[in-house]
Amino acid sequence: MDGVGEAGQRPYEGAAGARGPQEGFAGDVTGRPIWRLLLRGLGVYLPGWRTPETVLRVPGGATGFGPPAFLDGDAGFGLQLPDRRKGLEPDREIYVRGRENPSFGIVVAGPAEAIGSRVVDAEVLMRFARRLTFEELFDTSDADSVPYAVRGARAVENVVFLDRAAGVGLCAEVEPVTRALHCPLYVRIGGPAERTVRAYAMNTVPDADTSQNDAAYGMDPSYGVDAQAVRSHS
Repeated sequence: MDGVGEAGQRPYEGAAGARGPQEGFAGDVTGRPIWRLLLRGLGVYLPGWRTPETVLRVPGGATGFGPPAFLDGDAGFGLQLPDRRKGLEPDREIYVRGRENPSFGIVVAGPAEAIGSRVVDAEVLMRFARRLTFEELFDTSDADSVPYAVRGARAVENVVFLDRAAGVGLCAEVEPVTRALHCPLYVRIGGPAERTVRAYAMNTVPDADTSQNDAAYGMDPSYGVDAQAVRSHS
């Protein structure tokens, strides 16, 4: 695991061609489905908080990035938590985009300890998200719901976890080509007096996903306004 950036460092700035490195870098991140899912989740669970307009690059010195977050190479961000607890039921909302080959995304809001691990990385967060998705889609009174719940859990490709009390968030995704798991975004949530959200991204991110099927069915491939909320729990 790489050491985190020191507080007080400035975001990377400078000119590189017409757009500049930070602007081009931010566009690579904000064009991804996980970014739109993050914005959807903030709107649902942190209404009134100022949503981030861009991302800060890490490493490269983004102010405010630090513990409990860490960087784990190509796997992206992770969280080191002081504790883990059983029996916690965080709020969640499940979205689906596309019809022929649907992709599921889930936003979870609550204490990060509910994930059940003191070290939360992309694999741990995705496994937790898929378990929650199965539990939400499975109807104990309907045996026919089992195949749907299994398919839905396997189709989860984007996860946003928000812990307002701790002031942190973590986003995981499945890379569309290699199918590798990584956490490209880390979130800092300000308190009620500040009501700001800052998003941090890795210095390099894989190429953004461009959906081949969603637009044809009138669905926003990035969990925009047309993305369907299929199940929520709060």
